[in-house]
Amino acid sequence: MAQAPATPKWHRAALSLAARAGRDDIADRLTPVPSEAAALALRHALRTRVPAMRRQVIFLIPLVGPEQVGDWRAVNIRLRATLQCMIAQDDPHWQAIVCCQERPALPDDRRIHFLPFDDPTPGNDKWRKLAALYGQLDRLDTGPSYVMSFDADDLMRQGMVREMLRRQAPGGYLVQQGLVMDDATGVIALADAPTLREPMRKPFWKLCGSCAAVAHDPDLPQSAGFLQAMTQHEHRMFPYLAALAGHRLAPLSFPAVLYVLNHGENFGARRGRVSFKTKFVERFRIDDPEELARIAQGFPLPEELPEDLAAMEPAQGQAGQNPDAQPV
Repeated sequence: MAQAPATPKWHRAALSLAARAGRDDIADRLTPVPSEAAALALRHALRTRVPAMRRQVIFLIPLVGPEQVGDWRAVNIRLRATLQCMIAQDDPHWQAIVCCQERPALPDDRRIHFLPFDDPTPGNDKWRKLAALYGQLDRLDTGPSYVMSFDADDLMRQGMVREMLRRQAPGGYLVQQGLVMDDATGVIALADAPTLREPMRKPFWKLCGSCAAVAHDPDLPQSAGFLQAMTQHEHRMFPYLAALAGHRLAPLSFPAVLYVLNHGENFGARRGRVSFKTKFVERFRIDDPEELARIAQGFPLPEELPEDLAAMEPAQGQAGQNPDAQPV
């Protein structure tokens, strides 16, 4: 399963207008792709639905397999940092599912689940793992929630879960402001919407896939189906598809996610798509020491590796199945 291509901008604009006008006949003539058809189906289902209180956030994490990386230990260390940012959140109402061929070194936390992945199809499996993860939503006791795909090497800033659950945005949230760090240099940049003074700045959701938390109602079968179809596209399609589904995304009020480049195992590096982001970091770098200190305080990571990670051998990754791995 390859990543679904983006639809042309003119097509998106026309389909959005038809949906807002209630012109199903025009929408049908525009031949929606599967994700758009799923969005329109959810939009219809939501017309008579009263928005429910969202009581938790679900993070779905596709993890690259050991055979596809050079250093499985390094991948585990970065995943642990990602999960530690979740554990440290001041609102504990979240769950996370990690999907991979081999069970990584997960912290002992009942909110963190592991989903084994055994599809032997060669090639990039990120979107097949995302499809498998979204297929698990009906097996979780979530109630109405926000669901967010989250990369295994990104970091979540303190307060993100709390803001989502306190604000109760009907459609969900978009990370418009975010941070991008070049791991090779330690430089951090702010991603945000362009302005007249900085027309070349980009919003975070155009740079990183950990950018959209969408409202999910497990009592609507169209909800999980839409989320699964939406995440088969690149993240630049997320705001459009969510709005088409009737879930307009509200920007979070602060830079909520940190995207780390050039750490050696980036997914984008394997596709040759990191260089322009490196240039972005240099152009919009943050040099104010006080601001950098505030950023560091927002990502509470341990100074030393936990014992289970410190004991791992920093060797080449090798595939294998964990006999104790259980699906959620």
